[in-house]
Amino acid sequence: MAGARAAIRYAKAVLSLASDQKAAEVVNNDMKLIATTMAKSKDLSDMLQSPVVKSSDKKAVLLEVFKGSNVMIANLIDTLITNKRLVLLSDVASSYNRLYDELKGTQVAKVTTAVPLTDDLRVKVLAKVKELTGKDVEVENIIDEDILGGFVLRVGDIQYNASIANKLNTLKREFTLN
Repeated sequence: MAGARAAIRYAKAVLSLASDQKAAEVVNNDMKLIATTMAKSKDLSDMLQSPVVKSSDKKAVLLEVFKGSNVMIANLIDTLITNKRLVLLSDVASSYNRLYDELKGTQVAKVTTAVPLTDDLRVKVLAKVKELTGKDVEVENIIDEDILGGFVLRVGDIQYNASIANKLNTLKREFTLN
């Protein structure tokens, strides 16, 4: 919990600095890259968590992996190393993305479907979510064949489950209670 709060503080500081320097969008793109890279690479995450690997080696690896990023990313890495908080890098990146979206008035709607969304369906989902929330929304499609059909929509704290698997589970519960 303390780590999450610290990550948010670092993200707010970077966002404030990036906004002052008119580089918030560029830094947001870099932070998205960091978050997705860290999520996909177990080796990179393990290296950051390892107490055996020297901080200087961790820094060298991160600067090489995220070469071409804004100078603020290198400064953030330096600050996290100095404060012995480098393990928070992924959380800081995710928090930054969330804060940036809030600043711009956009949200990410996660739509879980059994098959990829078509462009036509994506437009309909965008329209419905904008109607419900009143905000601009980006749609992130997650494919999960276990839901069988239908969809699960998550926007912020709101979840709407219209999946076939959910309907089958509801029927199952009704039959077992009666």
